Amino acid sequence: MHAFQAGRWFPGILALGLGLVAPVVPPGPMGTVAGTVVDGAGDPIPGAQVQLDPGARGAVADPAGRYRIDSVAPGTYDLRACFVGYRPMLVRGLRVAADSATIQDVTLEQSPIELQEITVVSAMNALIPRDAVSTRQNITGEYAGALPTERISGALALQPGISVRSGRADESAAYVDGVPVQGGHRGGQFIGGVDVSTGGFEQASVTPGGTAAEFGNAQPGVIGMGGAGTARTTPATPGSEEYSRIVEHRFRDPVAEPLSTFSIDVDAASYTNVRRFLTEGMLPPPDAVRIEEMVNYFPYDYPAPAGRHPFTVTLEQGACPWNEAHRLLLVGLQGRRLDLDQLPPSNLVFLLDVSGSMDSPDKLPLVQQAFRLLVQQLRPRDRVAIVVYAGAAGLVLPSTPGSAKGTILAAIDRLEAGGSTAGGAGIQLAYQVATEQFQRGGNNRVILATDGDFNVGVSSEAELVRLIEEKRESGVFLTVLGFGTGNLKDARMEQLADQGNGHYAYVDNLREARRVFVSELGGTLHTIAKDVKLQLEFNPARVAGYRLVGYENRVLAREDFDDDRKDAGDLGAGHSVTALYEIIPADPELAVEQPQELRYQHAGLTELGRTGQEWVTAKLRYKDPAGSLSRLLTASYAPPQVARRGSANLRFASAVAEFGLLLRGSGFRGTASVESVLSRAQLALGEDPEGYRAEFLELVSRYAQLARQYSREE
Repeated sequence: MHAFQAGRWFPGILALGLGLVAPVVPPGPMGTVAGTVVDGAGDPIPGAQVQLDPGARGAVADPAGRYRIDSVAPGTYDLRACFVGYRPMLVRGLRVAADSATIQDVTLEQSPIELQEITVVSAMNALIPRDAVSTRQNITGEYAGALPTERISGALALQPGISVRSGRADESAAYVDGVPVQGGHRGGQFIGGVDVSTGGFEQASVTPGGTAAEFGNAQPGVIGMGGAGTARTTPATPGSEEYSRIVEHRFRDPVAEPLSTFSIDVDAASYTNVRRFLTEGMLPPPDAVRIEEMVNYFPYDYPAPAGRHPFTVTLEQGACPWNEAHRLLLVGLQGRRLDLDQLPPSNLVFLLDVSGSMDSPDKLPLVQQAFRLLVQQLRPRDRVAIVVYAGAAGLVLPSTPGSAKGTILAAIDRLEAGGSTAGGAGIQLAYQVATEQFQRGGNNRVILATDGDFNVGVSSEAELVRLIEEKRESGVFLTVLGFGTGNLKDARMEQLADQGNGHYAYVDNLREARRVFVSELGGTLHTIAKDVKLQLEFNPARVAGYRLVGYENRVLAREDFDDDRKDAGDLGAGHSVTALYEIIPADPELAVEQPQELRYQHAGLTELGRTGQEWVTAKLRYKDPAGSLSRLLTASYAPPQVARRGSANLRFASAVAEFGLLLRGSGFRGTASVESVLSRAQLALGEDPEGYRAEFLELVSRYAQLARQYSREE
């Protein structure tokens, strides 16, 4: 364990021979220059360049127009800001003092001067022929493959003098193999799914704003790419993101397979990840769509628990929107809600990835903003330590009481990204620190924030899962938060959370961070039940077939239900869990005979199976957070004789599930449609105080636009 209490954390610096991370001591007190770059309308200018003279230190504005130049020696400087299509601005006599930040905002005015074209070509013919070219640079696939980037957008961004003006997504133009496609470039990112890997093209060109009429209304600029491996706009996975393959459940015959057993899942990462794809103008890859996580992103109006058990169980059936001959069965769990002052003391370890892959505005800077929100919720009886990892792991803040918020926030603010990713070493150190400060009866938890891209030491998914399985026996739980795009290791982070008695969330913006760390803090930090399993027995006299919608990677064997050694999902304070089954009703005229030792079958159907109206019996097992023996709950369900419309819970959950079937291109989607999703969800919005359901409607509409776009291009 290594404590670093002064200076900044520089993760890429190693002490040779010892493998320890060492702090870098600057040559003396330094200052910082920071601010925003905006246009005349006050809108940010992403990619604007800011430079100090003398010294030539500089920075590039992030998507919000913010820039920051650190480690500036005290003195007087001239500051110059510029961007293509705008008049440069010079600020003279900017004074920088030691140990302080100088704030200098900059407003750039658009330039009336016609911009020159910059074209990047290989030895092959240009993708978009021109009679005259003023400036040329060569980018080939071979050259781009040697650059420290995996996408063509990164390769172009590294070329001096190449920039595409900021604008709306529909104002840019992009060409693949000479064919125009929707999308383009905005704020340093390609839009519309046209970005390809650096190994997937032979040549590329970029033309800034002010293009000729032949390119149409492409105000910000034109991007072209072509050659081997390029493709039309498709819902492809950006960069090197990784997702586990999903094989959808098929319909089961309750005579041969009367039992359906699975672990609950309170994760919601898939929904926010899907939201990120759609917001950026791309369809998500099918394996990124986990329908149960989309459904469970939303709160539902289930009855609150009042007895000795920490949650209630709700069963309901209604119409199946995508197959009128079928029915939907809803199984809902609602965990007990706890106020902040009711939560036990927390012993938290923030385990933060500060490797080079986190050096992006949507990664480490967003991590810092998110954890600042959490720190503000801490009570004096809570304690926090901070462990970081890059090429090695180190303790940058020993366990500190929640009352010392300034100290904790200062440690978070000092973090910088760089170096490789020794995630396994970070996990080991974080659990060691949490175990040393273990609070009996308290909430002992490691909160890991990363993009999941581990590449040093213990790094394979199997090795990491075994490590987490070993550490969870200490009584320390694990929460995993995913950040960023391009190299998101979704499958790995989901596995770590599942095996660490915790849950996995993907944070795509500050609003989502507020939901995780403020609105749903109890569920994030405090577990009220662990190893929660569900087992449903279907009555063949009433159910001819059933299919669990989602939960593909949560299925358990029949015998696992009664095995207390088998790990399962955990339920946080206030969390709800929803599962949906698509049911094929049985024909009561058909006889069903099959010898089984079951409630409804025993040497053929039991009397209850033949004459009763029950469709299903649900059994649920769970353990107390510190317990080792499970408790059993049982509830049977017979639908009402008169078919009902279904509650708002069922209508909205089914709308989200239907949307998931569309996103996946599921073979079970039947007559699913955007119109069906929107009409049902609109009627089930309810109070929606946080606006989550209203946002869902916007995402469905966005999907419809993208789906039409892709359909036209095929």
